Amino acid sequence: MDYSKILLKPVVSEKANEAKEQSNHVSFYVHPDSNKIEVKKAVEAAFGVKVESVNIVRKQAMPRKKFGRVTGRIPGYKKAYVKLAAGDKIEIFEGV
Repeated sequence: MDYSKILLKPVVSEKANEAKEQSNHVSFYVHPDSNKIEVKKAVEAAFGVKVESVNIVRKQAMPRKKFGRVTGRIPGYKKAYVKLAAGDKIEIFEGV
């Protein structure tokens, strides 16, 4: 799979920003069928950095309820926390 199809978009939140500053972790929403090896290769190819480790979190889809009735569903996602080697940075996360 091409890395542009594996890495969907970066996660921009307070928690992700704090992890970037303290422990050099960056976060991405990734394709649901991707694994740690594919994510590592995609980040290294896309940004030219060295990746130390990858942790993946999967959030299952859930039904949306209003007043006890099911009115739809909340979509699930897959998120990857990527630890970069010391001294490496990704420019899109700088200044966020």
